[in-house]
Amino acid sequence: MENKQLWGWVKRPPESALKTIGGGRLKGMTDINPQWRLEIMTEIFGPCGKGWGYNIDKLWTEPGANNEILCFALVNVWYKFKGEDASWIHGIGGHKLVMREKDGMQSNDEGYKMAVTDALSVALKALGVGADIYAGKWDGSKYREEKEPEKPQKQPGDFDKALKAIQSAKSVQELIKYGEMINNRTWKDDQYNILKNEIDMKMQGVE
Repeated sequence: MENKQLWGWVKRPPESALKTIGGGRLKGMTDINPQWRLEIMTEIFGPCGKGWGYNIDKLWTEPGANNEILCFALVNVWYKFKGEDASWIHGIGGHKLVMREKDGMQSNDEGYKMAVTDALSVALKALGVGADIYAGKWDGSKYREEKEPEKPQKQPGDFDKALKAIQSAKSVQELIKYGEMINNRTWKDDQYNILKNEIDMKMQGVE
């Protein structure tokens, strides 16, 4: 398998697997349906438990701000491809087990499940699962190609001024500076060649 072949297969979720986050710190960003991650892994590697799977290696809690309690999960995802030995990827995810809401402190009986789901998404990112969402290239309705930054336009050069400066140069450092200058300006072909030859000849006669 080529290095980015798998990445190319799993990087872009279908529009049906996406939704816009409605609140919280991530409001307005795009979320991926966790079931799609399981589906695409099954499509590529086979049924969970046979071609791929995961172990929940650790579950734990940590105190959060405002007396909230956070829960975390460490998972290790394994997968097999075309008869190769299993490869492993780990991921850590978290969620709130006890959270502060407008009506007071509330327990979340799905906190650990959400932490495991988050940990799975972290691990599968390493394979490229949903990569275009995380990179901001795809929002479910349109694909945004990356654009290379525009190169600055070269300014036209003053041939007479440049020639005089090169002829007056008294050190290699000056000639190097003028060489960079002519490369960053636009010239007619014959002008550029004259200036380049003048620098080359002067290089032989200065220290």
